Amino acid sequence: MIARIWRATATTEGAEAYRRHFTQAVIPELRGIEGHRGAYLLNRDRDGQVEIEVITLWASMDAVRDFAAPDVDAAVVEPEAQKVLTAFDPTVTHHTVITETATITP
Repeated sequence: MIARIWRATATTEGAEAYRRHFTQAVIPELRGIEGHRGAYLLNRDRDGQVEIEVITLWASMDAVRDFAAPDVDAAVVEPEAQKVLTAFDPTVTHHTVITETATITP
């Protein structure tokens, strides 16, 4: 399994708007991609900003390519999301999941 990780920052209001975007637009899209295995949206309050981290899980790098081709290292950040963020990484990282204990349901 592959974990695809992306980071951004937002105001408190922007982080809430991003959460809505993620749950209403991103998750339904991800669920339609074969090989998608789950996602986590993490927030951390820090110095008046909210650090956002998104971890998506994929069956393989081929599944990641189905989502993010042609450049799998480029972040996929829709204009609607960009509007509510104060900053975001233009790239992502990919990590091989070696051990996991989460129960993931389709």
